[in-house]
Amino acid sequence: MSFVAEPVARAIEEFNKLPGIGPKSAQRLTYHLLRSSDEEAKALTEAILALKEKIRLCSVCFNITDRDPCLICQDKERDHSKICVVEKPSDILPLERTERYRGVYHVLHGSISPAQGIGAEKLKVKELLSRCQDGSVAEVIVATNPNVEGETTAMYIRRAIQPLGIRVSRLARGLPFGAELEYADDVTLGQALDQRQQF
Repeated sequence: MSFVAEPVARAIEEFNKLPGIGPKSAQRLTYHLLRSSDEEAKALTEAILALKEKIRLCSVCFNITDRDPCLICQDKERDHSKICVVEKPSDILPLERTERYRGVYHVLHGSISPAQGIGAEKLKVKELLSRCQDGSVAEVIVATNPNVEGETTAMYIRRAIQPLGIRVSRLARGLPFGAELEYADDVTLGQALDQRQQF
């Protein structure tokens, strides 16, 4: 028999469903909310509700947004001739943090995975190809994850776009800054050698 009040148990159970939140973290979050002021709890509740009620997909790039088109697609200062293709909306944030890319994006919402029954038709590939049809796109930068699914997706996109005469590039891969050679896996080290640069 549990001695935890039902609302507390339910909150713990719901927090535990979030990625990266185990039972102990879920319990800590629940008890933190109990100690919070009514205003703090209300602000969190309103933020979660707004997230579900106001967020939609941009009709151009399929990033998550509260306005359509999204702020990136609306930005006239960005280079709309370059499209960086990512698997999910959260992949855009680290690219933006570099402050080195000033083009626009296209979110696929997944990657090709035959083992899981996910083909190109379940992704936003057709929409990407539509964006490339008007002659305004000069380069598509494929920034899918460096795993089997990401590589499969990248190859599919390259094959689909190259006949359009658009340059297709891929993010360079290799050793991260600060890494030590002895700890690098063979694939990463091989890619670092293949993509070496003159200096």
